[in-house]
Amino acid sequence: MTNQNQKITPYLMFDGNAEEAMKFYTSIFDNAEIESVFRQENGMVMHATFTLNGQTFMAIDNSNGNDIPFTSAFSLFVTCETEQEIDTVFKKLAEDGKILMDLAPTPFSVKFAWVEDQYGVSWQLNLETETH
Repeated sequence: MTNQNQKITPYLMFDGNAEEAMKFYTSIFDNAEIESVFRQENGMVMHATFTLNGQTFMAIDNSNGNDIPFTSAFSLFVTCETEQEIDTVFKKLAEDGKILMDLAPTPFSVKFAWVEDQYGVSWQLNLETETH
């Protein structure tokens, strides 16, 4: 269900594989689903919504013919609650993707990684630590 309190929604444009990417992402994260997909006559995604961990995203297939790749200057920052979660998400996103920063401790996190997935989307993964 779309988060009605969310005022800003990330909108991702894919190169003809938006539905494939949404299925991939919703298979990785909890509380995730594809909510709606509207297609053009040629089958490409005209507009879609999906949620990951309750966060709403929108997606579209690039139908203008111009190559418009994702850039790592913009990334999705994911707070993982357990070590198992960050390890699993990292492994799945890195498969057929590119590791920009390997999963390891950093000065600002007990475990952190930065990965570009097979679709070109950049993800920063952070293991949440308990504060006392």
